Formats: sequence, structure tokens, C-alpha cells
Amino acid sequence: MTAGPAVLRADDYGAARRDLVAAYQASDFAAMRVAAGKALVARPGYPGALFNLALAQALDDDPSAALETLQDLLSVGIDFGAADAEEFTALKDLLEWAAYADAVEQLYEPVGFAEVVATLNTHDFIPEGIAADAAGQIYVGSIRHGQLVRLGEHPKTLSTSENGHWSVFGMRFDGDGGLWFASAAVPQLVDAEKVEGRSGLFRYDVAKGTISHRAVLPGSDEAQVLGDLVIAANGLIYATDSLTGVLYRFDPGDASFEHLVDRGVFGSPQGLVLDTTGQYLYVADYIGGLYRVTLAQGDVHKVRIQANVTDYGIDGLYRYGSELVAIQNGIQPNRVVALTLGEDGLSITAGRTIAANLPEFDEPTLGFVSGDDFYFVANSHWNRFDADNKLPEELEGPIILRVSLPPVQ
Repeated sequence: MTAGPAVLRADDYGAARRDLVAAYQASDFAAMRVAAGKALVARPGYPGALFNLALAQALDDDPSAALETLQDLLSVGIDFGAADAEEFTALKDLLEWAAYADAVEQLYEPVGFAEVVATLNTHDFIPEGIAADAAGQIYVGSIRHGQLVRLGEHPKTLSTSENGHWSVFGMRFDGDGGLWFASAAVPQLVDAEKVEGRSGLFRYDVAKGTISHRAVLPGSDEAQVLGDLVIAANGLIYATDSLTGVLYRFDPGDASFEHLVDRGVFGSPQGLVLDTTGQYLYVADYIGGLYRVTLAQGDVHKVRIQANVTDYGIDGLYRYGSELVAIQNGIQPNRVVALTLGEDGLSITAGRTIAANLPEFDEPTLGFVSGDDFYFVANSHWNRFDADNKLPEELEGPIILRVSLPPVQ
């Protein structure tokens, strides 16, 4: 596996951020601006780094520069609540502030129309993975209780953590109608203390109603979370570990895991999807943006952003023709977007928002494309866990939405 300079450069981000924090604590705001600039060199366009730069500029008595940086964030549809932060009070005296504030308000207007296609009346379910079988029946997995459930008029629990798996993350059906899902013992799983940190891939045999395959990653001193997976035409499974950053290739035939991309390249890989040729894999790094991986050699290349969009904060990632459909819950406001791939497959040339600010939204997570429709989990409630991994009582159960994916005009 090889990685280009655009990938390796991201290793400098942590050092730059540490310098930024140290400068902030020392009230050395000029040094804070320098560190913020270095962070942006390491991770170009990263929303958190841009906001830190705006904060440093405001604290360094340069409100005009700070507003310009906030406008850069707004141009890709991102707001960090600067209007409510005391540090940005001086910006409100600028002539340009009123237009900026109006644009921020418009950013939170609902976008798109979505139909509720399924719900589950279990307030602490905490859904993540979702898939549909050939008949269109929808399956979801629970982070909180490790359940695999088939939705419908009469929802049915198909498997629980008593069958040897843990929290249920991403899932896909294979060519034989079996449902593969990623599973991990995360702190948010009830009674996970004894196995916390373990992760693996499991297959549920729908016809037999049993778990037919179990493949657990070798034990490690650090926690592992296989969060999403995709199945190639040859049956090989590719899965991302969002904690260690490893991209795995798994062969169900001999139950072997192989590192396609080692740790140190991705910061927090999440969704992944094959291209139309089956030669490449697109991977969404939550804190690094979009990458394309060559399956034969494991080469990694950063996808260039040539449009007024951001590729950060992507959780679920899917393909719709020449577009990548992405769920972005790592930026505000959360949204579903469609990003157009350039002919070279290594650039994003346009983007459109499919859904945002809908009333059902509470940190949307994963989904799937079916024809010209996109189905997805609207309210994972991941953001509702407190520091002790407890949940409020008033949560609404899982809501599955469907939105149309109209052709690009």
C-alpha cells in the first residue's frame, strides 16, 4: 500500500492543534493564528480548523479577517454558532455582519421532502446500520442493545447479543440473501464491560434464522470498531475500523482479515462504496475527507474538491450513478448530499443538498440506495449520550426516511 503526500500531510494536524491549544491557553493569539494556519495546511478546508482560525483572528483583534473566515465556512454550508459566542461580539459591528447573520439563518431552513417509511417504538434502540432485502423489507441494528430487527407492521427481533455479537453497525446483504453486519463492543452497549474493545463481522442467515458466520478481529490492547462494510462482486468484504483507521479486506471463504490500508493513513474511516468498475473503493474519513483506494494494490489517493462543498464529517457513503451520496453528521447542520465525481474519479466537481434540517433529524447515520430513492436512519440519537453513556427518557424510536434522488440537471 502506498499513500501520496496529500494523505501523509494529515499527520501534521495533531501537532498544529496542540500548538494552537497551548497558544490559546497562554493568550498568545498571534501564535494561535500561526498554528491554525499550519493545521489548515495539514488538513485543507477542515471545518474545525477554519473555525479555530476565525476564533484566533477574532481574539487577535482582527474582526474583519475573522468574519471572512466564517464566510468561507458558510460558503460550504457550515455554521459553528459564532453568532452566539462572546468571542465574536466585535464582528457584529461590521457592515457585513447583517448579511452574514441572515445567510446563517437561511442555512437552517428545511431542504428536501422526505417520507417516513418505517418506525420502531423503542426509545433507546439507537439505530446505526440499515439494509433492505430483495423483497424490500428493512432491517436495522441497535447500538444500545445489540439487536438485529426486521421492521414492518409487526417488527421482529432476529438476533441479539446473546448470539455472540455486540452493537450492530453497518450491514449489507450478500448475493445469497445473507445479511452481513459489522459489530463491536462499544461503551454505549448495555453490559459491554467484559468485552469492550472487541469487534468483528457476522452473517445472519435469513432463511434459517441463525448466525451462520462469526469472524472476530484478533484481540488488541486498543479498542477496535468495525463501523461499516461493503461487499464486492467476488464476495470479498471491505470494512473500516473507525478507531484504529485500518481498512480491512475479509475473505468469507477462509474467514481471514487482511490489512488493505494500514493505520496511520486514515484518521477515522467510516462509510465506503465501490466504484462502477469494481476496481476502486471510495472511503470517507470523518476527519480527513474522501479518498479513493485501489483494490489491487491498496494505493490511497485523496479526492480533490473542485466545487463549493465539503467532504468532511461523512458517516454513510453510497453510489448513485456518477454521484456519491453522503450523510454528513460531522458538520452543522447535518445533511444528505450528492457529490458529483469528475471523469477522472479523483475529483468532486459539483454537489447538491438532498435533505437537511428536516424535523425527524437527530444525527442521521447510515442508509442505502434503492433505484432512484435513498433510505436512511434519520435519528440515531448518538449525540444524546451523556458522559456516563446514559440516555434521556424522552427519545423517539428509530425513524427511517425515504428521499428521491432526482437526476442531475
